[in-house]
Amino acid sequence: MNSAYIMNPKLRTLLRPYQAALSRYLKQGPAASLQPALRLGRQAVASGLETLDLALIHEQALITQALSIHSSSVRNRIVKRAGVFFAEAILPMEETHRSAMEANVHLSRLNEALNQRTMDLSASNRKLKKEIAKRQIVEETLRKSEQDSIRLLEQSRLMQEQLRRLSRRVLSAQEEERKRISRELHDVIAQMLTGINVRLATLKLEATTNAKGLSQKISRTQRLVERSVDVVHRFARELRPAALDDLGLIPALHSSMKSFTKETGIRVSLTAFEGVEKMSSAKRTVLYRVAHEALTNIARHAQATRVDVNIQRLPKAVCMNIHDNGKGFEVKRVLLVGRCKRLGLLGIRERVEMVGGKFTVESAPGAGTTLHAQIPFVNGAKEPARL
Repeated sequence: MNSAYIMNPKLRTLLRPYQAALSRYLKQGPAASLQPALRLGRQAVASGLETLDLALIHEQALITQALSIHSSSVRNRIVKRAGVFFAEAILPMEETHRSAMEANVHLSRLNEALNQRTMDLSASNRKLKKEIAKRQIVEETLRKSEQDSIRLLEQSRLMQEQLRRLSRRVLSAQEEERKRISRELHDVIAQMLTGINVRLATLKLEATTNAKGLSQKISRTQRLVERSVDVVHRFARELRPAALDDLGLIPALHSSMKSFTKETGIRVSLTAFEGVEKMSSAKRTVLYRVAHEALTNIARHAQATRVDVNIQRLPKAVCMNIHDNGKGFEVKRVLLVGRCKRLGLLGIRERVEMVGGKFTVESAPGAGTTLHAQIPFVNGAKEPARL
């Protein structure tokens, strides 16, 4: 036996009681009690000794007992009985080991269950994170959708308000135009016709009494008729020029611009290509109205001396550019419906967009103004037959 190992204080403390108990057990014979061996085993467990420690103590005690015995048969018998004592002494250790093993098995099961629970919790956490991420995306989408809805509602409200204002202005302009035509008809045409009627009555009386000067009076009456006819023709041209339907867009524009220059003194030049006449009647009418409204606006507001009208062909559209050398204006301020005093620009834009076109304005104070009206050759929307 290792003497250094047996010098362990715990082993030395248990060695002597074990030797004494084993010696008494061997002397008492078969009737000896094993209770001392069981108590020594429990003491060894309480001292923290292992089975090997107790085996070393048993070996040392057995050597001490066997040294004085020379008979091999007696020695074998003693060794056998000492083995029974040792077997009883290690019972508490075996029970402790069994309990420890059972505890280890239970602990292993608990660890496995804990690991499984941990994995389940990790999976649940991952799933929860994904669900949270999805909900955040949905919430963000809903928030953006709500913002878009609010923005669209606000735009719709503004457009409705602009439409109401534009409608009121259009109705007001129509009413003013009707008043003007009514006044012209009453003040000019009606008076001329009344004068003609009076002159004809006078001529009827004079024809029977005095033929002198009759020819001169008839000439004056004819001039009144001619003036009335001219006024009626002017009204007809303003409402819709016959040349636009009979001769085409370019002759109608030339005629309108000639009259415009005569009335205002503003020089107008026109450049166009023949293919524009192949466009539909509705689109040619829009181009004519754009030019007419633009010239009317220039005469009222621009203080210009020259206007250049250019109709050019694009790959899939016709573009009319109207430039004047007038005083110009701030485009953003003027094109706001709530502030705009120039209804003509809004009317131009509405007419161009009605046939699928685009209308833009370039201007600045002191730099003149350029209008761009671009109208496609083919429009997806159904066009009105006549504007």
